[in-house]
Amino acid sequence: MRISKVDLNLFVVFEAIYRLRNLTRAAEALCITQPAVSNALARMRKTFNDPLFVSNPAGMVPTPISENIIGRVREALQLLDASTHEGHVFDPEASERVFRVSMSDLTEALVLPALGERLQQWAPRMSIRSYYTDRNEVPTALANSTIALAIDAPHIIAPQLRQAAIGLDRYACMVRPDHPFTGNVLSMDDYLKMGHIHVSSRRKGSGYVDAELARLGQRRDIQIRVQHYMAAPLIAMRTDLALTAPLRLLRRYSGRILELPFNIPELEWHCYWHCSADQDPGNQWLREQFISLMRDVAD
Repeated sequence: MRISKVDLNLFVVFEAIYRLRNLTRAAEALCITQPAVSNALARMRKTFNDPLFVSNPAGMVPTPISENIIGRVREALQLLDASTHEGHVFDPEASERVFRVSMSDLTEALVLPALGERLQQWAPRMSIRSYYTDRNEVPTALANSTIALAIDAPHIIAPQLRQAAIGLDRYACMVRPDHPFTGNVLSMDDYLKMGHIHVSSRRKGSGYVDAELARLGQRRDIQIRVQHYMAAPLIAMRTDLALTAPLRLLRRYSGRILELPFNIPELEWHCYWHCSADQDPGNQWLREQFISLMRDVAD
């Protein structure tokens, strides 16, 4: 057997199975799925031409070959762990890491300008790559390190992910300063008489606003539908159309902001990362930046 042809991650799985005597517990300890552990064991069995572990009521019992190699496997893993010890000390100023983060254009607009300032001051060699990952694909993207973090609504559920609530916002309505509606209080009739801008990356379908109106038996007149939040305020400032959007975004423009005549659940932002990155100092540092910046935006 040539080591260049063996996936070294298999030995990490092997050691976990040996130590825990159970595939499910090994998967939990490694933050991977049980099928992934089973697949890794199958590959090792083929490599060593031996079952390595035999299942019985007591759990996964090591074969003689497993007993023979476990000492050297553990010694090798310890050496590798020691060689990466420097990775536990994270120096933002010296770091040249590239972090890929999934977020919407709204989150980009709210956070990235301030994050860019912090990076320029504290981590000038670090790079951020932002793009949106479909919510259903986030767990896989985090697991295979395609992305380091995801900023999204609290609707992503996967046992291998960790998450933290990082911000709340409420919806309001914005019209241009010289809009024909001159009142300070917006009634439901006033709201429904206006033409509206709807923001959605999907080609069709409603959002939070329309779902709440439908629950009330109402429907607004959507005259323009756009993909991105950054385009919507520009349209509202040049037309008689109203924009209903998170307040943090609306405050960045000189339009008139009006309270909505109905309630909409607050918009929540959560930060997601894979459990394997839980103790990664670089990932921790970046998470802390997002948490503090979202709090600053709320002030």
